[in-house]
Amino acid sequence: MSGHGSLVLGVETSCDDTAVALVDPRGSVIASCVASQAALHTTFGGVYPELASRAHIDKILPTVQAVLSDSGVRPRDLAAIGVTRGPGLIGSLMVGLNTAAGLGHGWEVPVIGVNHLRGHLRSADLEESRVKFPAIVLLVSGGHTLLARLESTTDIRLIGSTVDDSVGEAYDKVARMLGLGYPGGPAIDRLAPSGTPRVRFPRPMLRQGLDFSFSGLKSAVERYLAATPDAQPADVAAAFVEACMEVLISKCHAAIKEYPVSSLVIVGGVAASPQLRAAATELCAGLGIGLCLPPVKWSTDNGAMIGLATWDYLTNGITNTLEPVPGLGMEAF
Repeated sequence: MSGHGSLVLGVETSCDDTAVALVDPRGSVIASCVASQAALHTTFGGVYPELASRAHIDKILPTVQAVLSDSGVRPRDLAAIGVTRGPGLIGSLMVGLNTAAGLGHGWEVPVIGVNHLRGHLRSADLEESRVKFPAIVLLVSGGHTLLARLESTTDIRLIGSTVDDSVGEAYDKVARMLGLGYPGGPAIDRLAPSGTPRVRFPRPMLRQGLDFSFSGLKSAVERYLAATPDAQPADVAAAFVEACMEVLISKCHAAIKEYPVSSLVIVGGVAASPQLRAAATELCAGLGIGLCLPPVKWSTDNGAMIGLATWDYLTNGITNTLEPVPGLGMEAF
């Protein structure tokens, strides 16, 4: 069931950014607004869940209003509201879900709970259709690292995932060790090119199937810094990034060899990494397949990816409860 309009309002509050966007069925982004919490969490070197929830409460209605005002769109122009129901922080999810439910009731527009991971998968088709099926997708973010095979936008099979830390989590923790602040990923990526990888950090599970592990790599960096007080942060960052890239690209290569495809799709916050983009470009050129990357601004959490994913739910007649599910996995649409 959908409303009478031709746009979806996507609402994303799974972690530390309040994001809202308007998206049409082709993935064109009519308007988007993100209220960042980066400054709020910098002091803690990571996301403080209770503060994140409170910040969402303060920002969500002004963010929705900003998107509607910027676009001139009215509630009657909406086909639906799509809102992240998981995975994510329970308090943050509840703010988005309750707000979306209230708006939907008041505007008489259906509200659909969306899997955050599916939102990331669809981000590669924002602004233009890029993905060529079948495809291997690498999802790399602060909370998730996984490989999946896509036969279509709705036929997705998980083929590998992390057994401990995500790569984005490892980036943030290593950045904290180096005193680089939060968020750590962009800071490490900026620092690494000025350093030399003088130490070879471990590449956990490099030749062991399609699953990932980054906890050991993070711990190796911690031990190295404790034993080498005069280590140069840029050199450590360079060595850490080199290890991460080898693991990610090697796993992508193995997945493509095992499951031949037309394209490799890389999404999630770490997909903004220039090092990963360069390495993936080289891999795909050598294998003769396409590389599909979302624009950098759509790599991190955003409302547009939730909005586009919502169209998949509408097309397939799928409705979900608005119950928050912090550990929602890929098995849920």
